[in-house]
Amino acid sequence: MSTNFNLNAQNRDLHGKGASRRLRHLAQVPAIVYGGTEPAQSIAIPFKDLVKSLESEAFYSHILTLNVNGQIQQVILKALQRHPAKGFPMHADFLRVDATHAITVRVPLHFINQESSIGVKQQGGAVSIIVNDVEISTLPGNLPEYLEVDMANVSIGTTLHMSDIKLPEGVTIPELGHGDADHNHAIANIHAVIGAATDEEGPAEA
Repeated sequence: MSTNFNLNAQNRDLHGKGASRRLRHLAQVPAIVYGGTEPAQSIAIPFKDLVKSLESEAFYSHILTLNVNGQIQQVILKALQRHPAKGFPMHADFLRVDATHAITVRVPLHFINQESSIGVKQQGGAVSIIVNDVEISTLPGNLPEYLEVDMANVSIGTTLHMSDIKLPEGVTIPELGHGDADHNHAIANIHAVIGAATDEEGPAEA
């Protein structure tokens, strides 16, 4: 992908809620890096840098370059804790990635050609998006920024499922590996608009 994300961070020695609060007062976000052969590492990231990165959808499903006191690590964002009322980041978990080992991560779904689809443009239906992302498994080098779902040929009354997603080479959806229809979850549909008139009403009788 053309998008590159670079974050600078520092090691932190203090832990606990009190230490985390002090970090936030200093405009730092506590975080942890784990995975691979190295031990877990507690770090702090400048608040403004993380907030700016989080504005991009690609940040959530992209290989990130994390510079911790001069040590470069390739990671993905695995979990993010936000303030329940204000929404700003309070803590982040990063997972180290290895080019030779598959990773499991959620990526967004982009539903294209909604308004020009058969079910909407020709049949007067409406699109309902059921899920906005899906969990995939792939090698880091094959990680897509998002997955496209083309609605162009979808008719009214039709439901799309996970199995309808066209996956790039080397990418799988672990949920479908169970081989059970119950795991092939619905992702979107086009349905009739409730209350829509099907025939024009004639003039009322006097």
